Amino acid sequence: MVLKVASDIELIQLTLLDATTIFEAVDSQRDYLGKWLPFVAFTKEIKDTENFVNAVVNTPKDEIEYTFTIKVKNEFAGLIALKDTDRLNKKTEIGYWLSEKFQKQGIVTKSVKKLCGFAFNNLNLNRIQIKCAVGNKSSINIPKRLGFTFEGIERSGELLTGNVFTDLEVYSKLKND
Repeated sequence: MVLKVASDIELIQLTLLDATTIFEAVDSQRDYLGKWLPFVAFTKEIKDTENFVNAVVNTPKDEIEYTFTIKVKNEFAGLIALKDTDRLNKKTEIGYWLSEKFQKQGIVTKSVKKLCGFAFNNLNLNRIQIKCAVGNKSSINIPKRLGFTFEGIERSGELLTGNVFTDLEVYSKLKND
């Protein structure tokens, strides 16, 4: 599946062929990505990324969590996904990361907006939330720009590299917002 975000940006559903590209992006940006993304410390070899991709791709159809590569002019830029989807209560969370060279171009903001439309209109979900580490201003600005509502702070909500807990800002958007 491909979601067209803009003339030069596409969200392409994750496939097994993406593992090497993802690993190379993570491996070449460990300091940059590892500041806010705990999985970076556990991604030590290509097999770690292959295991992640296999788990996503081989999820039973009725439990699928949509994960997409972000491509800018056909170049891998990052990942964006629906996660922890609760189908009974029609809600999900969006997670994302973007390579450093693609920062500050509005790519994730546009991609989140497109994925929200997909979640609300194609999956008939009612609520989407985004959690951002307190202090991660680039990430926090995305839900703010898109009109998400700030709900509060999830205290010690994520364990970062170095065994340090960080608080998370929680934002939500409802289908009828």
